Amino acid sequence: MPLRLFVCFAVSFGAAQAQAPRHPIEIPEPAPEILTEIWDAQWITPPATHARIYGVHHFRKTFDLDRVPTEFVVNVSADNRYRLFVNGHPVNVGPARGDLRNWRFDTLDLAPWLQAGRNVVAAKVWNFGEHGPVAQETDQTAFILQGNTDASAAINTNNSWVVLTNDAYTPITDARSRMWTYIVVGPGDDVAASRYPWGWEQPEFDDTYWAAAATLRRGYPKSRGTDGRWPLVPRQIPLMENKPLRLQRVRRVEGTKVMVSDAFVRGKSPIVIPPHSQIKILFDQNEHTTAYPQLTVEGGAGSSIQLTYAESLYEGEPSPANKVKGHRDEVDGKFMLGFRDIFRPDGPRRTFRPLRWRTYRYLEIAVETTDAPLTLVDYVGEFTAYPFEERAAFASDDATLDDIWEIAWRTLRTGTHEIYTDSSYYEQLSYVGDTRIEALVSLYVSGDDRLMRKSIDAFGKRRDPNGLTTSRWPDSRQQIIPPYSLVWISMVHDYWMHRNDPHFVRRQLPGVREVLRFFAERSDPATGFYRVSEWWNYVDWIPEWGRDPVTGLGGVPPLDDNQHSAIIDLQHAYTLRQAAELMAAFGDDHYATIFDERRQHIREQVYAKCWNEKRQLLADNSRQETFSQHVNSFWILSSNERDADFRDMAERMLTEDDVTPATFYFSFYSHRAFVAAGLGDRYSEWLEPWRGALAQGLTTVPERPSPDTRSDAHAWGAHPILGMLQTMAGIRPGSPGFATVAIAPHFGSSSQITARMPHPKGEIEITLKRDAFDQPSVVGHIVLPAGLSGVFHWQDKTLPLAAGINQIAL
Repeated sequence: MPLRLFVCFAVSFGAAQAQAPRHPIEIPEPAPEILTEIWDAQWITPPATHARIYGVHHFRKTFDLDRVPTEFVVNVSADNRYRLFVNGHPVNVGPARGDLRNWRFDTLDLAPWLQAGRNVVAAKVWNFGEHGPVAQETDQTAFILQGNTDASAAINTNNSWVVLTNDAYTPITDARSRMWTYIVVGPGDDVAASRYPWGWEQPEFDDTYWAAAATLRRGYPKSRGTDGRWPLVPRQIPLMENKPLRLQRVRRVEGTKVMVSDAFVRGKSPIVIPPHSQIKILFDQNEHTTAYPQLTVEGGAGSSIQLTYAESLYEGEPSPANKVKGHRDEVDGKFMLGFRDIFRPDGPRRTFRPLRWRTYRYLEIAVETTDAPLTLVDYVGEFTAYPFEERAAFASDDATLDDIWEIAWRTLRTGTHEIYTDSSYYEQLSYVGDTRIEALVSLYVSGDDRLMRKSIDAFGKRRDPNGLTTSRWPDSRQQIIPPYSLVWISMVHDYWMHRNDPHFVRRQLPGVREVLRFFAERSDPATGFYRVSEWWNYVDWIPEWGRDPVTGLGGVPPLDDNQHSAIIDLQHAYTLRQAAELMAAFGDDHYATIFDERRQHIREQVYAKCWNEKRQLLADNSRQETFSQHVNSFWILSSNERDADFRDMAERMLTEDDVTPATFYFSFYSHRAFVAAGLGDRYSEWLEPWRGALAQGLTTVPERPSPDTRSDAHAWGAHPILGMLQTMAGIRPGSPGFATVAIAPHFGSSSQITARMPHPKGEIEITLKRDAFDQPSVVGHIVLPAGLSGVFHWQDKTLPLAAGINQIAL
């Protein structure tokens, strides 16, 4: 799949025209020598500036061309981030998220924006310094641009570039203390228009008094040189999608009486605010989104404009203890609390756009004017996200599944950018546990595996000396969640089952062995039980589990007197089953045997110590005081006995009141266990928490199903899309690499199912109908792409499937 650049001829900071639609342009490949030879271009930085503190800087290079070239390819990167312009046109924001061991660069063709005569390439580069997002790794402020050919090398970065440090910016760093929660996405922007160098990116701007850039060192591709600063590697994913996004309606106006109508959100009625006024206007996007806010104003010298972004409003009075949101559509009697930016106009027409995209459903614009009136001319957001294409579809008799699909897909889309993220509002971090689910959903819906590959590779390269992967990537701090290292192995197994890419999978196998070495070394030799005594052993957000004495954090399952958890031990066994399959597939029978023997041993010991004969369930540990869907789910999933009867166990997991249920995250596993136990026809019944989210006006899936959930959008809850395609439509790989397909539908209460999903060889399409609920009969057709075969399972019958149209009548 070729990389595509979604270029948006956007409102730049300082422009006032409306945003034009995006245009896809093919992204070129870097020249071979870019990957193997030391670059001629230098990393440049502002002179006489502290290299690691907060700062926003503008770089420019002026050059002449006799004619417009057919291509003008450059390779670009920065620390922390850049926004590149050519002759005033915005081209890209980058680089893609990376880390200090693998620093990304982007390859871009600038020819569409060049002209005969004078040209300017300009870059805004910022370093958030000590206020940076946890997901931002950094060395120091720097920028580099290397031409891909001799022609474009004429603008290589060196001391011929000029630079200006922009003192209009002040970081807003109080989000965590003001919102009383864990939020680590970097600072807001406080921008004084009177100090901003307006038009700096335009060719006619006078940069005579700008300083020459200071040079640091040449660019080094990874594995070249011995310094290790910014080892450059090419971007692995496409550039982000960008498109204009209009607010939908005005919900509330407080303060000075002015004319405010929904015509403003359509760009047809500016809002004029008189001198010496205070006003707050609450806008509603109607759905959760991620976008660059772009607010154009005129007049209002000396005024201040605060933009506050929120997923929802809150009920009652502001306090650390009050986090109840209620119905997300309701605003009356609720208060706004959220991440914010501030813009301070200076009189002329200006457009404010923050350095980073923001997450919101609700936007509040609070204005305070002084002696001059202020006009809010227009607001146009620029939606941004990874450019996934929604190629899959599902339909049945149950209309609520359409709504669940919609909020699940929106959650994933707005939560996926240069990395899969847990929450687009609060953390923007890629955790392994979240990423496994998100990667599978995006693979089934879009067929795009590039971000999945990037994530597996990145986590695999970030193992500590003990063998564990980091729990999240990139990470400017080091957080370790040992069970998430097991999930990483599951991700490798997922990729192996869905893609024919043996070279990539083989590269991950040493890491698989290292993770399992960690668990083996910290497990009791007699029982195989892992001692939960290091790091954060998170499994699920269950309030009844309390807080872990090691970390003080929640999410850790109940432990016995020896610090053992049957939940984690059986997750270990589940992962050993997957690892044994991987090792056997790649010819390592030695480790395949070892892993399977360890799996069997752990299961035998868990059964001996945790099986409750009276309850006919496994307990969470040897104390046998608590029971959960978690431990029994991993018992089912860790079994190699495909004909084992787990139905009674699964029924008790679903019906007994004191069995702790899984939340949105872990239900990914419990749902799979229920299906493995033969309850797949009840899949739709398990989605009541998602229907509850819809009933509360949510347009995305929240972090957990509770009225005080922190995050309204957590993409680990997007897995019902998988359930519809894998369980109800029944589409799964029949063999590794998705070389064949196995289709085993579960209608539930529906009489018909239609589905479509991308496969590496084309599209799989299903149209099936069950004539009557009390008759085990099914008719319809299944279409497989050329080169794909498989089997269809229905009740106790099996039909072979071939490429093309397969008629089904059983």
